[in-house]
Amino acid sequence: MVKGNTAERYRGSTVAPLADGEGWDFIRAEARQLAASEPVMEPTLRLITQARTNAELLGGILASRLALARIDEQSLATLLAGLFDADSDILVAAEADLRAVLARDPACPGLMHVLVNLKGFQALQTYRAAHRLWLDGRTEVANWLSNLASLLFGPDIHPAARIGRAVMLDHGSGIVIGETTVIEDQVSILQNVTLGGTGKETGDRHPKIRRGVMIGAGAKILGNIEVGAYSKVAAGSVVLKPVPPRTTVAGVPATVVRIHRVDEIPAAEMDQTIV
Repeated sequence: MVKGNTAERYRGSTVAPLADGEGWDFIRAEARQLAASEPVMEPTLRLITQARTNAELLGGILASRLALARIDEQSLATLLAGLFDADSDILVAAEADLRAVLARDPACPGLMHVLVNLKGFQALQTYRAAHRLWLDGRTEVANWLSNLASLLFGPDIHPAARIGRAVMLDHGSGIVIGETTVIEDQVSILQNVTLGGTGKETGDRHPKIRRGVMIGAGAKILGNIEVGAYSKVAAGSVVLKPVPPRTTVAGVPATVVRIHRVDEIPAAEMDQTIV
């Protein structure tokens, strides 16, 4: 039996106090409570309360959103759940993403809210399914699924990009992540961020975002350049050169405006100030 409130147990902590996998139990408990108090939502919440496995739960929620584009919902749910069952790392990453949002967003009431309502999270998990398809050589269906997710959720994430765990796409709208982008663990990206190329380059041509980085709203990071670990890119900046670890960059073009303390983790703190 799950006890306690997820927001209370996660808020403000970068290290989740629950065991791996227990987040899904919290989501089921929250769904049962909400279904009892808000009957209008009960049919939607059956996707959570009646799911036999965590893979089926996540696949069902995503399929219910993606199927708005006149795709057969059950076929899509079967595809997604199969991918999540076959690659357990996806569910581990998804749970880390859930925890990251709850820890970093003070307006977030619980894990189920992230799963059901936040399009940045939903887009990221759809990317994870598309990336698995890409790695399996099913590139056409991977691109189809990525395009569908972009149309419905907003973020445009190439299925070949490599994205780590505990990543938050805050709001999600307008985010573009190119084919050879690498995003490490514990990164926060706000709306209208572009991780793109600089023109007609081929090969490895997109940014490498290291652990603990926060990228502010509207920032553009262009080319095969590295944003060092635990750095911050200020909102509206255009980054064309590598960013050293533990620094804040701002401006057009971006320059270093601050050196961080060793204990600062911008992605977790979500502090938008630049001085």
